[in-house]
Amino acid sequence: MADAAAPLARWRSVAGDGERRLLAIVAAYILAFCALPLGRLFAEAFVLLDEGGWAAVADILTSRGTRRATWHTIEAGLASTVVSLVLGTAMALLVSLTDIRFKTALIFLLILPILIPAQISAIAWLQLLSPTSAVLGVLGLAPEAGTRNPLYSREGIVLLMGIEHSTMVFLAVRAGLRALPTDMVEAARAAGAGPLRVTSTIVLPMLRPAMVAGAALAFVAAIGNFGIPALLGIPGRYTMLTTLVYQRLNGFGPSVLGEVAVLAFILAALAAFGLLVQSLAQRGSGFRIERSGATGTVFALGPWRPVVELTAWTVLTVIAILPLVALVTASLIPAVGVPLTANTATLDSYRFIFSHDASRRAFVNSFLLAGGAALACVAISVPLAYLLINRGGRLVHVLNVVADAPFALPGIVLSIACILVFLRPLPILEVSLYGTFWILLVAYLGRFLTLGLRPTISGFQQVDPALEEAAQIAGVGTVRRLATILLPLVAPAAAAGGLLIFMSAFNELTVSALIWSTGNETLGVVVFNLYDEGNSTGAAAIAVLSVVATLALAGLVSLWSHRLPRGVLPWQA
Repeated sequence: MADAAAPLARWRSVAGDGERRLLAIVAAYILAFCALPLGRLFAEAFVLLDEGGWAAVADILTSRGTRRATWHTIEAGLASTVVSLVLGTAMALLVSLTDIRFKTALIFLLILPILIPAQISAIAWLQLLSPTSAVLGVLGLAPEAGTRNPLYSREGIVLLMGIEHSTMVFLAVRAGLRALPTDMVEAARAAGAGPLRVTSTIVLPMLRPAMVAGAALAFVAAIGNFGIPALLGIPGRYTMLTTLVYQRLNGFGPSVLGEVAVLAFILAALAAFGLLVQSLAQRGSGFRIERSGATGTVFALGPWRPVVELTAWTVLTVIAILPLVALVTASLIPAVGVPLTANTATLDSYRFIFSHDASRRAFVNSFLLAGGAALACVAISVPLAYLLINRGGRLVHVLNVVADAPFALPGIVLSIACILVFLRPLPILEVSLYGTFWILLVAYLGRFLTLGLRPTISGFQQVDPALEEAAQIAGVGTVRRLATILLPLVAPAAAAGGLLIFMSAFNELTVSALIWSTGNETLGVVVFNLYDEGNSTGAAAIAVLSVVATLALAGLVSLWSHRLPRGVLPWQA
């Protein structure tokens, strides 16, 4: 018996050593790129209190600019959430419960906002509704020449953020509909209840947790949005917290870090409230009704189907297709105000982009940053997902929560945290990352980790535990099992996560806006700066190229969607 127990004890020791090594590597990564910046941000509050006391914090919180920006952030966040909730819920019900045709194309248009960065969407809409709009000009609907673009207003910000974040509500509600028990619906239909009554009295009440969760996510995204409030709110004199932080740091530099850290805390508190609401809604999302029957088409539109389809396509054409058409047309004219005709169409803006030093650098920098972040995050996501699924434990789950924080909080909060950490030279090395390419990479490594982690977790959940158990019995160590047995099985899900990271990071602006420097521009920064400088045709050209690259990547990852766990890709949730 002793001879038989000795190999088992040695195997347990080797397995434990392997897991401990993996845990140490994962913990070091998360502490360095997720916990340290956010921890330094919280520490700044105590530094400010120590130097100026509560009076200094109170002065910042009660200043007119802070109060106005905070109110605007809450006002626009809530109003845009209502727009997102109405649009996302209506489309989810239409796609999931009716026999409307061409659902795949409709879903693609509905998820398009999640693939296109906010600053590009803002520029596309500005081009669509400008007095010089080629699209509206052809239709005879363009505003009069010389009039102000209507989007430079609170209402413009609310509309665009509502459309931008409606995808989150759509995905949440559609996921809830997939789990909807159809027994009560079928019983109500059998009793003669019409579609509207069934939807209002049965379907919507049962979907309330999913709707609240989606609305909470839309609110968190809205208060942390920078691209739309910056491009519309700064000219429209409607300042939100994200743009106030940007303006303060741009105007006064690192000398106002204490002040902007307080502003970041306000944003973080609002985001935490939204995430708490979303978490509570998810806890109440389980249906207690025993399910029988299959989820499928519940309502046949009958003679109303052509009208409903025309309405749906009209809405999606206006909010998804026409802005992109306007963006393309704006990139083909020689100057603002010149109508697009066969004689005026030109590729000069594209030639300018390829000869523009900052634009060329931005393509290279964004490719390196997005690629580096994707590779590093996936490399850490695999062992972290393995530990979460196969080991568990309080420490592992704490690391999982900390890994989510940089993505859950507004990106501008992470930017300030990185500035606070890396403004001074690093200990021992005496090297400062501030103002270099590397601070961008560090921010991306923390920001996008969770995008790679969620698909990888789904991949591990699909793996048969018997495979690893057989390898354990054969004495194969943890690291070797992970590398040779499990990794090939979860590789498609991990690769999908990597592509999601690349797509998100390639056009990123919210994090980069505060920490980029000359020579280290990113695509999002260049698009924003070109438009801000008045070169709208150049901004449109680089935006078109970015959209084409993003959609091409989305198509690439969709090619092997049949090999991925359900729900890995946002547009297939």
